[in-house]
Amino acid sequence: MSRSPLIVEVESKHMKKKVPLFNIGDTVRVQTRIVEGEKERIQAFTGTVVAKKGCGISETFTVYRTAYGSSMERVFMLHSPRVADVEVMRAGKVRRAKLYYIRGLSGKATKIREQYVGSTAAAARPAEEVVAVAATDNQ
Repeated sequence: MSRSPLIVEVESKHMKKKVPLFNIGDTVRVQTRIVEGEKERIQAFTGTVVAKKGCGISETFTVYRTAYGSSMERVFMLHSPRVADVEVMRAGKVRRAKLYYIRGLSGKATKIREQYVGSTAAAARPAEEVVAVAATDNQ
């Protein structure tokens, strides 16, 4: 389904310029803005990304966590002004696009393998920059 150029143009004005890079299976800390009356504060929600849906301004991601014997799942709008920041704590290595199967599991069954990156310096840079640096190192 193609999107109208007019809709894309209007949506692009409200989309975030700097979108965090994360994938399904990553453990993330989502910083959300909570407004209580006149005051505003930041609240963190840490969990595993089990799904990403949509495109453009309506793109969402679902974060799942188990704490103190109860599990919870929150859906966040990626481009929402309420989402202050998404910080990747751990990169997960998964073979599924949706991890809904971990909802009913507990203990070791919910573990997700960690995806290791060659060095910490390479992990801090964008992928294109790492490829460019690797190409110059080989010469």
